[in-house]
Amino acid sequence: MSRRSPREERTPDLLAPDQDHLRPLAERMRPRTLDEMVGQRRLLAPNTALRKGIEAGHVHSMVLWGPPGCGKTTLALLLAQYAEAEFQAISAVLSGLPQVREVLAEAAQRFAAGRRTVLFVDEVHRFNKVQQDAFLPHIERGTIIFVGATTENPSFELNSALLSRCRVHVMEAVSADDIAVALRRALLDTERGLGDRHLQIDDDLLHLIATAADGDVRRALTFLEIAADLAGEGGAITEATLQQVLADRTRRFDKGGEQFYDQISALHKCVRSSNPDAALYWLARMLDGGVDPSYLARRLTRMAVEDIGLADPRALQMAIEAWDTYDRLGSPEGDLALAQLTLYLATTAKSNAGYAAFNAARADVGEYGTLEVPMHIRNAPTKLMKQLGYGKGYQYDHDVEGGIALGQTGFPDAMGERVYYRPVERGLEIRLKEKLDALREARERAREGNP
Repeated sequence: MSRRSPREERTPDLLAPDQDHLRPLAERMRPRTLDEMVGQRRLLAPNTALRKGIEAGHVHSMVLWGPPGCGKTTLALLLAQYAEAEFQAISAVLSGLPQVREVLAEAAQRFAAGRRTVLFVDEVHRFNKVQQDAFLPHIERGTIIFVGATTENPSFELNSALLSRCRVHVMEAVSADDIAVALRRALLDTERGLGDRHLQIDDDLLHLIATAADGDVRRALTFLEIAADLAGEGGAITEATLQQVLADRTRRFDKGGEQFYDQISALHKCVRSSNPDAALYWLARMLDGGVDPSYLARRLTRMAVEDIGLADPRALQMAIEAWDTYDRLGSPEGDLALAQLTLYLATTAKSNAGYAAFNAARADVGEYGTLEVPMHIRNAPTKLMKQLGYGKGYQYDHDVEGGIALGQTGFPDAMGERVYYRPVERGLEIRLKEKLDALREARERAREGNP
């Protein structure tokens, strides 16, 4: 690790000592130096640009994007500490524009007195455009070092003016191995952690806590603190203890955010690439995260149409039946129908020829506008219409040898013939392709007068 800077040696205690025992373990064990942070090696390893800038006290306005418990708040605190700046925090959940203006006014007074302010805005994506715009002039003037924290994709949730003035740093979920390091440190720390309780826990059980935390260091320390309270001073944290602590844990999932769309994208693409095992995993992940199974049924039905199509027409019928089965049975029994559908869609033949053909036809509709229907295929229910030529020259296919009138077109005259549907050589479309190729060749010969 890099040499500790003088600022790290002079780290102020962020927590009042007489209040430490009242605060959760996760708060007491919050890293006080960059060396104490676990995970985030891509951003904070020795000699990385961000770390060198922080250690030199040269910090910039930024947006920290990452999942809960990955260290966004801690990094903001350390930025203020290394820059010898005042740390001010507000939450977009609890604060409105009046509170924002008050904090900015205080920062301006501090700036006039020669002291900088690191303004940490938690859940910044919850601020609307007007509230976000309030920070812009202060960031430009250097009144504040803006640090926004968000679990949502900044490209979608933050306005472009704010993003143009900040560097976005992507923070990752912390690995189980790194979380285990933080847990072991808490068990040994007699000043801030649980060291004075002399607890005993096997490494495999400690790793079980780390894994159950699902990338969230704060969550892992909370699990450990509960387990320590159950074990008592000098006691052992056993597997039975952890069964109580970890019984009702849930995985990270956001039903409407980027995780949601990333996971449905993963499910769709694994079905498309004929990877049933990976597709089943993502289906299980989304069901475990609490997604509406009816939404999954709808998306799987779309896959049957878009990616399987006429290569296996049974897929669409199976999708409708699986959807109906779920509606009748509900969870968890109906989940199995969706799982079986996922496996079938992923393993059967694929073709997007129908999807591509429809898109091509729609494009021509948009390009050519409202063209007239050719006279020979117009409807002629009245005598006047027949006198005007509606339906004149139409060949009734069933009366023609072979059952297909090859010489007549179905397109408006201004367009000429078009080929939209091009079957692939997979599944049932192999046979469809053979038939259509022969028909199209015969039609071309008929149009040229060479039957």
